[in-house]
Amino acid sequence: MLTRDPGRFLRAFRELSTMPSRPATARAAFLVAPEGFGLAAESAKDNAYMRMHDRVDPARALRQHAELAHALGADVPVVTFPGDPQTPDAVFPNNVFATTADTLIVGRMRHAGRRREARRQDIRRFFTDVLGYRTCDLSIREDLVGELTGALVIDRSRGVGFCGLSQRCSEAGARAMHEAFGLRLTLCFDLAAGEYHTNVLLTCLAGRAMMMAADGFADLAVPNAIAEAYAGRVIVLGSGQKRRYAGNAITLHPSRVWMSATAAASLAPTQRDDLARWGFGIGTVALDEIEKSGGSLRCCVAEIF
Repeated sequence: MLTRDPGRFLRAFRELSTMPSRPATARAAFLVAPEGFGLAAESAKDNAYMRMHDRVDPARALRQHAELAHALGADVPVVTFPGDPQTPDAVFPNNVFATTADTLIVGRMRHAGRRREARRQDIRRFFTDVLGYRTCDLSIREDLVGELTGALVIDRSRGVGFCGLSQRCSEAGARAMHEAFGLRLTLCFDLAAGEYHTNVLLTCLAGRAMMMAADGFADLAVPNAIAEAYAGRVIVLGSGQKRRYAGNAITLHPSRVWMSATAAASLAPTQRDDLARWGFGIGTVALDEIEKSGGSLRCCVAEIF
């Protein structure tokens, strides 16, 4: 079921159980190095988080990114593909590439520069020739925009999606992603004005909890429904925490949530205590250089299921 009705979503959600055959976290991850790191003016048209007037340090971005790959390796195997100065946003591959247990999904990007990323044959061949995945190629669909796990946050343990509609994801894109990921239930909703991706304001923590910034949703009935669905295990983030990317986090292991050092520093002691009570340690990496380009840790990580 795909619905825009929060009440209907809640009723359907209560009838679902977790799916033991579907792991809540990925078995590996891949990154794309920020070689020739810079800020893409094209993306700044609809990404208000980008700091276009800041000076960037490409060498520092590369160091931080390498430290990220090393740190995440404590939880899962990590593969890093080379970057390309002609595609500066490629450092955020999760918007372009995603997986299920046997399928590589390629997204349909809004901007032309990002659509070039979708044509990368080395990444495609890694999945098809090395891992034996089939390909679901949404990039060839001119009737939709769907920026994968930027727009769509997934509770993999239940097969439930939370899809924010914006210039980066159309209703047709939401429908196509719902089908491509084989989801049982997807709640669609409009993002608030000025928001571009759902994964900046919503994080599913291994199917056991949620972190979300309610002011990122156009209709408060949506975050209220999500809070009710995960009753007792929801961390509500303030707008300042959202701007510091506390909502752009990821669980690659059932007992740890990864976020940038900037994001982690914004958490209140009570929020840290909640995460600990729910069985989550916090892993952090300094990514303030990369964050100038409008995304943070979760955006850098493409999951391999």
